[in-house]
Amino acid sequence: MTTLKLQNHRFNAGKSLIAALGLAIVSGQSHAQSFSLDFSNEYNASSIHAQGDAYFIDKVEELTDGDISITLHTGGALGFNSGDHFYAVADGAVDIADTLSGTMSGVDSIFLLSSLPFLVNDIEDARKLYDIAKPYYEAVFEDNDQVLLYASPWPASGIWSKDAIDSADDLKSLKIRTFDRSGTETFRNVGASPVSLSWGDVVPQLATGGISAVLTSAEAGANGSFWEHQNHFSAVQYAIPLNMVHMNKAVFDSFSEEQQQAVLEAARLTDQHNWAAVETRTEENYQMLAENNVEVSDPVAQDLTDALSEASASVIENWLGSTGDTGETIINEFRGQQ
Repeated sequence: MTTLKLQNHRFNAGKSLIAALGLAIVSGQSHAQSFSLDFSNEYNASSIHAQGDAYFIDKVEELTDGDISITLHTGGALGFNSGDHFYAVADGAVDIADTLSGTMSGVDSIFLLSSLPFLVNDIEDARKLYDIAKPYYEAVFEDNDQVLLYASPWPASGIWSKDAIDSADDLKSLKIRTFDRSGTETFRNVGASPVSLSWGDVVPQLATGGISAVLTSAEAGANGSFWEHQNHFSAVQYAIPLNMVHMNKAVFDSFSEEQQQAVLEAARLTDQHNWAAVETRTEENYQMLAENNVEVSDPVAQDLTDALSEASASVIENWLGSTGDTGETIINEFRGQQ
């Protein structure tokens, strides 16, 4: 009897060992599972956004011990620009994308928030506004099978032009590129002739004379070598728009829990990195502009700022009308913190 019990004990122990080994093998396979992802960015590799994305990729690789490998495709190399990114990521055509927020306004007007003209005064304001609105951004992405990873702020938008813009009169009939419908409305209100263009179309239009001015930052103009076509930059401090980096949710859900946490931690670190990097970027851009004989007006004439600010009043009112209680809640909280 004792011998039989011992044999049964050994048999059960053997089964337990086999089961434990099986779990260890499965666990090992799960832990070792690797992923190779594609990341789309329409700006060039030296841009502040691409540099931030490269930082994120390095952090992901570090925190996952190389199990998640991400390839950054800059300059729209995958055939997508910001206007394509939202649905490309939702549909799984690309895993991750870095997207100018305003180009997603057709999905939800909340994405125009960061580029509302003359709403923020500086980077600190822009960060407050983002922190307040972040849960609303996240909800829209989640409803469309995506995960918001982090934001990437631009330096303040100004006006690049061939001829100097010294007053509001210089804006009359100016063929200027804008980057979203808020900019188009603002410049139309001030008497200009705005054209909304994606980034990839800007330089070709400058080269052919389709436009004679561009609403964008010193950063973007420097990366696009605008001095080949433009001689002036007017720092009107129009807005501090955001790019947003978002990921296909099915891809994110396919990661192990440890990998998901690593990706989110990399995103948190990149968010901190990006907001710190933008603080010194304008000074660096101005140095590059000076080296290429671009005349910088900073500050600009008060007449010019006043005219643009007045022209933008209806833009903010229209945005509040399109976003309802959500927009009013965000703006009221933001103004309460100023």
